[in-house]
Amino acid sequence: MKKEKKPDSVVFDDETQTYHGALLPYASSVAAPKIVPPDITAWKNTNVISANNQFKARYENIKQQYREMMDQFEYNNLVYGAKYNFEPITGKVYHLYRAKDESSFLSLISPEECHFDHIGSFKLGPDKMWEKL
Repeated sequence: MKKEKKPDSVVFDDETQTYHGALLPYASSVAAPKIVPPDITAWKNTNVISANNQFKARYENIKQQYREMMDQFEYNNLVYGAKYNFEPITGKVYHLYRAKDESSFLSLISPEECHFDHIGSFKLGPDKMWEKL
């Protein structure tokens, strides 16, 4: 007996001998509506711009933190490189002055009490880093 071939438009499973066009997740008939994937170009463009703005904001934040860290590094080098004959106490305010020979020295004397060339006032933090006031 010759097996009858079904037309291409008919969805028939030879193993189970059933029609299963209704069970398919896609259209199987020529008369079925066209499957059109959604256009997500606008969504992509909007989200790319949003993501780029977030990266730029994070970059600017990191850049600002780097500048602050480098300023703190310079202040620490300046104060630790100055002359002083005492052990600074954490939390106390000290004043940095420039001497006539262009060297710098650290003092407890405030700028109001003397007439030296005042560079800045600093406080020693608990992490032994100088903070400019």
